[in-house]
Amino acid sequence: MNSIDATATEIARAVNARETSAVELADAMHARIGERDGAVGAYLSETSELAREYAKRVDARVAAGERLPLAGVPLAIKDNMCVAGTVTTCASKILEHWISPYTATAVARLLDAGAIPLGKTNMDEFAMGSSCENSALRKTANPWDLGRVPGGSSGGSVAAVAAGEATIALGSDTGGSIREPAAFCGVVGFKPTYGRVSRYGLIAFASSLDQIGPISKTVEDSALVYDVMAGLDPMDATSVDRPVEATATTLREDLRGVRVGIVDEFALDKLDADIRAVYEAAYADLVRLGATLVPVKLPTADYGVATYYLIAPAECSSNLARFDGMRYGLRVEGADVGATYEATRAAGFGDEVKRRILIGTYALSSGFYDAYYVRAQKARTLIAADFAKAFADCDVIACPSASTPAFEFDAKSDPFSMYLMDYYTIPMSLAGLPSLSVPCGYATPAGAAGPMPLGLELSAPLFAERALLGIAHAYERGTMHASKQSIPAIPSSATVGAR
Repeated sequence: MNSIDATATEIARAVNARETSAVELADAMHARIGERDGAVGAYLSETSELAREYAKRVDARVAAGERLPLAGVPLAIKDNMCVAGTVTTCASKILEHWISPYTATAVARLLDAGAIPLGKTNMDEFAMGSSCENSALRKTANPWDLGRVPGGSSGGSVAAVAAGEATIALGSDTGGSIREPAAFCGVVGFKPTYGRVSRYGLIAFASSLDQIGPISKTVEDSALVYDVMAGLDPMDATSVDRPVEATATTLREDLRGVRVGIVDEFALDKLDADIRAVYEAAYADLVRLGATLVPVKLPTADYGVATYYLIAPAECSSNLARFDGMRYGLRVEGADVGATYEATRAAGFGDEVKRRILIGTYALSSGFYDAYYVRAQKARTLIAADFAKAFADCDVIACPSASTPAFEFDAKSDPFSMYLMDYYTIPMSLAGLPSLSVPCGYATPAGAAGPMPLGLELSAPLFAERALLGIAHAYERGTMHASKQSIPAIPSSATVGAR
């Protein structure tokens, strides 16, 4: 077994059995990153010394008789999550040199379970984007085709796992930022129920929507990571005080008796013929594995994008007010306090962040608050109610993770077409539901170097992670799409460069 190409489950077993060491794995993975990341651009910073320090601790703990659920598993961390003593940038010039004084709870739980922190990964600035093109610091390419985007905003984390530069990764999902890039890069991306995983140490974009989740090669690995980091955290007021059911040990092998909802409003006839064929085949596979397809309705689903792009920018406008040049991060001196605010934010924020701050500030302003923000919140309530009605007739809902495979850089330069990329993922986020993307097939868009992955999105009722992961695992095992194609060789001499 080539250890760094193994799954997290396999690596943890081997390290716990002392068949290999965490130090060897950390060194091998950093060598791999050195060979490939010039072409992929997944990482904004490597933490090789910290990784070796943690790897030594893991080996010592295992030698002393401890059994660690993530022993020696190489971990990439999206750069909006704090890790004490490391640079945490949110891929923004306003935080380009900021050193975090503490570690996010989700990260700390994984490190305590034996994971090895490889480094911080690229992202759309402050998690605002669907392609990873909004990073102010680096360009990240899709490992399947270096001329295409990895998806966003968790593009660096997903690209790292897809390129074999990490075994597992953490991303954050506000409107689809784990699921859509996972689909683009042919890996598993899982967003748990809102409040299931602590947000303490996650730099906020939209506080009522942000959720940390795992990215991995297999559903089993995502379940393993979720089991470690889920649960109440007193440091996060939105963390839910509810027992966490184990998922990694309860995965199922078939779909007998499972009712899968197919949403009328997500009709596949909206998609291009080759994309539609992939999803039709995915639905047929669900039936072949024992599931029953049930038509369900989400009458308010089409309002998801408009609702999201009022609520999320409004919360972004409030959250990002703290980046003013006075307390931390970039400071550009002006003639007075007001001028310093203006100069700092003008220089530190990119165009998309400024756009969303302006939208959100407008929606919250006097005279428009009731007309826009309050109505969006009412629409959100209706969307959640529609999901509750749908789940009365089904166990999970299946739909595309994205309407297309990964697209070429600069192909969606207007904001509206980019916002529509999250059409299938936003409604689940507004309702706070657990949702994941699992590889479901391949299509070859015009100009692509070869077949590009697509993902099937599966969503479940609130706190039904055990059922969701079990069903996704059975689908994954029954189709084995991730093993039917291989990523083209990544040239070690190529470079995507810096911004």
